[in-house]
Amino acid sequence: MKLYYMTGACSMASLISLYESGAKFETAAVDRKTRKTSDGLDYDQVNSKGYVPALRLDDGQVLTENVAVLLYIADRNPAAKLAPAAGTLERYRLIEWLAFVNSEIHKNFAPLFSAPSEDIKQFARGNLTKRLDWLNTALGSKHFLTGDTFTVADAYLFVVLGWSGHVGIELGKWPNLKRFRSDLQSRPAVKSALKAEGLDK
Repeated sequence: MKLYYMTGACSMASLISLYESGAKFETAAVDRKTRKTSDGLDYDQVNSKGYVPALRLDDGQVLTENVAVLLYIADRNPAAKLAPAAGTLERYRLIEWLAFVNSEIHKNFAPLFSAPSEDIKQFARGNLTKRLDWLNTALGSKHFLTGDTFTVADAYLFVVLGWSGHVGIELGKWPNLKRFRSDLQSRPAVKSALKAEGLDK
């Protein structure tokens, strides 16, 4: 497997999960400006959607979309317990969390990086604040989103919460979320991913 990623992007969740899974994998960085990959390709040749992550499978197929990539990684090594077994209610709870992080947290951060007007940014910030308020309460004192077991959803949430400082949002307003992110920074897989992306400052 080869993961195509951009430094600090949501693809870091896949990188963390790959380290957690114990799978053998390679990586290729994508340059934000040139759209060239570190293995010499035009990224649009890898993923015509143009964004990360993209996971090139051992048979040459390319899998895209964060939620799909994360679940694929989790299922490669069930012993790592990155996702509950297919068909269980716990599995659907994990998908529920992945969907929430993807559509309600990730997508409300996006305009804060690139929206053309302050009005749009304010609208997104308001939505994001509501979702983080809810999430802070839902997480409570739990270590991880689904309880006591780290899953791919935790990797995803760790990454997107890390964007808060880049867009002027003080995570300290949500103490449970701040604790969650701080605790996860000590996980070996998280440390490995941050180091691989040059973000272990």
